[in-house]
Amino acid sequence: MSDSRFSLAGRGVAALPGFQGRGTQIGLHAHREAQLLFASSGVMQVTTPQGRWLVPPRRAVWLPPRLEHGIDMLTDLQMRSVYLSPAWLASHPEEPRLNRTFVVAVGTLLRELVLAMFVEGTDQRRMDLLARLALFELVEAENPTTFMPMPADPRARRVAEMVLAEPSGARELGDLARAAGASQRTITRLFPAETDLTFKEWRQRARILASVEMLDSGRASITSVARQLGFSSAAAFGHAFRQVLGVAPSEFMSRH
Repeated sequence: MSDSRFSLAGRGVAALPGFQGRGTQIGLHAHREAQLLFASSGVMQVTTPQGRWLVPPRRAVWLPPRLEHGIDMLTDLQMRSVYLSPAWLASHPEEPRLNRTFVVAVGTLLRELVLAMFVEGTDQRRMDLLARLALFELVEAENPTTFMPMPADPRARRVAEMVLAEPSGARELGDLARAAGASQRTITRLFPAETDLTFKEWRQRARILASVEMLDSGRASITSVARQLGFSSAAAFGHAFRQVLGVAPSEFMSRH
């Protein structure tokens, strides 16, 4: 595990904005500080040893201190990163609930609190107060729908990796299980035991994550994406997309 070179330099909280182009990858790294990652526009994917999180503008991801993670920019991205020192975090009443990674749905108050930290000229006292209130909001806004948990069992993990490499669902579960050296029954049992999702639910979520990049490219229509990913119709795809991202595919495309 490698530490990033970022340093709070004696501060408890710091806010760093940045632009990242589509296709940019920040490889696996870690830092001493906790990090709240938020995109004011654009979509990113965050990967940790536990799984993958899709982070569109209405979501933010919380990363506790020293957690190894990588970031892929699925679109052009206006990134907002809030860093918090472990000592500052230890003084917060919600610290016991912040020792794990999770994604939150960003409501109006949390969004404005985060964006206010990036206003030019914000002093450290105001920054601390904004961050303190933001963490109270954060722990109440967890939304796991864009999380792709990775199973720990080697056989189930091989199946998961094959699905992520080819999310269309063209290969039947029995074929995937055999390729991973397991029976279909074993894989069917392992997925809910290790990811809290049935295999069908897990693959459905993988399809939606894959669709985001396809839609953003602008080279495929909603109907074409639905067909390529194995949905029975554009309507079925739209329903699944809305369940995960909270908006229809057409609304997503108009925004991004």
